[in-house]
Amino acid sequence: MTQRQLEQAGFVFIALSLGLVQLKLQLGQGVFFTLASLTWLVLIIRDGHAWDAIKPGRGTPSFFFPLLLYAAWTLASSAMSGNPQASFIDSKQLLMFLMVPVVARFCAGDRATRTVDVIIAIGSAGALWGIVQFAMLGYTDLDHRPRGLLNHWMTYSGVLMLVFCAAVARMIFRPARVAWPMIAVPALLVALVVTNTRNAWIGTFLAVLVLVAIRNWKLLLVAPAVAIIAVVLAPGLVQERVRSIVNPNDLGSRDRIVMWKIGRDMIRDYPVFGAGPEQIQVKYESYRQAYPEAVNARNPHLHNVPIQIAAERGLPALVLWLWFVVMAARDLWRQLRARIAPDVAAAGLAALVAMLAAGMFEYNFGDSEFLMLFLGILTLPFAAAKVRR
Repeated sequence: MTQRQLEQAGFVFIALSLGLVQLKLQLGQGVFFTLASLTWLVLIIRDGHAWDAIKPGRGTPSFFFPLLLYAAWTLASSAMSGNPQASFIDSKQLLMFLMVPVVARFCAGDRATRTVDVIIAIGSAGALWGIVQFAMLGYTDLDHRPRGLLNHWMTYSGVLMLVFCAAVARMIFRPARVAWPMIAVPALLVALVVTNTRNAWIGTFLAVLVLVAIRNWKLLLVAPAVAIIAVVLAPGLVQERVRSIVNPNDLGSRDRIVMWKIGRDMIRDYPVFGAGPEQIQVKYESYRQAYPEAVNARNPHLHNVPIQIAAERGLPALVLWLWFVVMAARDLWRQLRARIAPDVAAAGLAALVAMLAAGMFEYNFGDSEFLMLFLGILTLPFAAAKVRR
């Protein structure tokens, strides 16, 4: 195949990967992300400039450098873990960080916008299936919530949050291409609401507030009224979930507070390398004995991204992760102010805000489907600006 054919194939593969990961991880990651990565590898071998393909600020966004250091520290943490084999196996998720250089290579210029179109289109289809589950298939209580074609409603709601933010960013910052997002947004919003997932609601609300404030801060004056009307018109279960956010007796909230305390204890005991990837759930029960108010006997993670990273991989890993967040926020803000592909840059910024806000109550950065889509949306603004540079 010629280089042009490989470039075109790589674009198709990575666009389908970012779209289909919202439906099935095996399709998005196991098939199309693998094909895109192999195509990328062939091209950089042909080019003979492998370092240029991953060099932060050249072949990849600046935030890729702290992300690489974070990956390296994770491997060091795995080596120091009480069960290195389990930790190294869990660390295979780091391969998803290849999403950054692959998207940066294949989605340059207008291809970034087309990739966002694919993400919104397939995300809307997934949203419609979630609505059908809620309206017709009995997914109407907290133990049986809509989850689309994914394995868990937490993953589903996190993915819907990212896609909804991308669609709203398109509506606000590129009105000339607003017709398609206007069709998609209602379905995405309804599906997100009926998942009854509070962290995704909070992340979506704050991300949209940021987008609105950037566009016209005066619109913030009507935001409280819109939120109140939406809650009043919502189904009873949704209203109950909204009230539970500030209810100190809510079981989910109580258990999260215990998790965060246990995370604090783990950080105190393992400050440098953490307990090790995949070791939080192993050690959780022994720490839980000090907190009789805990609800669940076991938890796979601590439902908070910064606490989870520090407890699992150590405080240096948390510093590197925060560096990644700051670099990404800085670059996205600069690109948005420079009006370079503003709708794509706004989608990236909204995804970052949503991840941070929702990540205070859920370990979304460790969710494979969410992480793939998040890194893709975060890299698309850099790719969109490459040709213009």
